[in-house]
Amino acid sequence: HIIHDVAIQKLPVTFCLDRAGLVGEDGVTHHGAFDIAYLRTIPNMIVASPIDEHDLRNLMYTSQLRNIGPFAIRYPRGKCEHVDWHNEMQEMPIGKGRKLSDGSDIAVLSIGPIGNDVAQAVSEAREQGINAAHYDMIFAKPLDEDILEEAGKHFRHIITIEDGIANGGMGTAVTEWLNDHKMSATVHRMGLPDAFVKQGTVAQLHALCGIDKDSILKKIIELSTNK
Repeated sequence: HIIHDVAIQKLPVTFCLDRAGLVGEDGVTHHGAFDIAYLRTIPNMIVASPIDEHDLRNLMYTSQLRNIGPFAIRYPRGKCEHVDWHNEMQEMPIGKGRKLSDGSDIAVLSIGPIGNDVAQAVSEAREQGINAAHYDMIFAKPLDEDILEEAGKHFRHIITIEDGIANGGMGTAVTEWLNDHKMSATVHRMGLPDAFVKQGTVAQLHALCGIDKDSILKKIIELSTNK
């Protein structure tokens, strides 16, 4: 239906993908693991994931402003990052991310709410003398090529992190782009494994899959101290 009824005709349909990523106690049948991997392969599709509820509102607002075609917005089940969630909505440029912190040792590219865990890990790494640049990609398709060019030119190691399957996801898209543009940075993809993840709390499952704050911090330190 996505391809035949929407994408081929480039219709302005917004797909709101609730329960994106690991959903905890709902179990293996409910994890939103595969959407980035399959949606980014469909022509005309825009795929985005906000870091918080403010960006979620902004993306939903943006998706209906003009006839910009199929627009998928993925977001998790769970609590908000901000108490004051009711922001004044603003248009977000399609395919543009943002740099959340500067750094010179390693680049970390995240998409979605897991970027908040990355921000904590980057802050703790800085306390240990490791300066990691952190980029919130926002869009898995189209990718922000300015960010990729900056990261590819200035860093030997790039970590990609997503609360979705690593195979075929945003990290794979980044790897493909760097390879196509003949950039030699090594990409280390962090995401869900090639397996059906079992039941547990979201925190337990993030740790099990190695995408919790401590695992992210460990990877940043490991790659930065073995350059």
